[in-house]
Amino acid sequence: MKKITIIASVALMVMTACGKKEKAFDATGTFEATEVTISAKATGELKSFDVTEGETIDGGTQVGRIDTYQLVLKKQQLETQRGQLAASKRQLSSNRSAASSQQLDLNKQLSSIQQQIANAQRERQRYAELVKDGAVPRKQLDDIDNQIKVLNRQLDATRDQIRSANAALADQGKGIGAQMDGIDAQVAGIDAQQRQLDDQIANADIVAPYKGTVLEKYVEQGEFVSTGKPLFKMADVDNMFIRAYVTSAQLQNIKVGQACKVFADYGDGQKKEYSGTITWISSRSEFTPKTILTDDERADLVYAVKIAIKNDGYVKIGMYGEVKF
Repeated sequence: MKKITIIASVALMVMTACGKKEKAFDATGTFEATEVTISAKATGELKSFDVTEGETIDGGTQVGRIDTYQLVLKKQQLETQRGQLAASKRQLSSNRSAASSQQLDLNKQLSSIQQQIANAQRERQRYAELVKDGAVPRKQLDDIDNQIKVLNRQLDATRDQIRSANAALADQGKGIGAQMDGIDAQVAGIDAQQRQLDDQIANADIVAPYKGTVLEKYVEQGEFVSTGKPLFKMADVDNMFIRAYVTSAQLQNIKVGQACKVFADYGDGQKKEYSGTITWISSRSEFTPKTILTDDERADLVYAVKIAIKNDGYVKIGMYGEVKF
């Protein structure tokens, strides 16, 4: 009887010890990575597309190109129109210069007549003295007076021409200015269209947004694609995270930035440990996913937590994992 009592006591101690054994994890979840679907930014035939599922692509690498032939033709047409407008503007500027040159000639002519009148008046004064002394006949003085009258009429006519030319030049200048403003507006519109085409042509290049691994490929070279059509999906598998779930009771012991241990589960008890950092804690509870084990198996509501790790190439998307805070 004493032997049976001892055996029972030992069994009870073992059971008690097993009941107090610390759990190997505080939360479980699956590994995820930041996935991005790269879509077409232009419409046309896929002229080149060098993407293979599973390969790693550096950020900024061009992996394909969509046909831009029609866009290039339209840009060339706009360049031709811009050249024609520039030629029209040069012609208007030449017309304005010609009118200004004509006005300058009239001003020179006016100055010449004024100088002739001044010379004739000095000559008249000299002849007037000679006539007074009887050295020359009166007719020579009358001829000078007639010459001065003719020059004065020419002076008045030239001044009228200058006034008319100024008025015409002003009107012409306004007209030319309006036409040149119109040309400038058209050129600005063409420049805007060319910038838009440049952007569309640049968007025809298919470029990897960051370094990552190609997960899925949706199209092949030679297919016709439209703007927004998915081309391939890639993910940053170097920097992964596990989405685990904790109960409300565990929230008081964790915070963003906290370090913890993460275990990748390969099955049959095979696990690999990684250093992790809590980067996000959900502020809203949700029902416990069916595949998730929590610290409190009776908990119906849990909170999602993201824990970032540096992948060494062995962790795969969707793999099961455990977390120890």
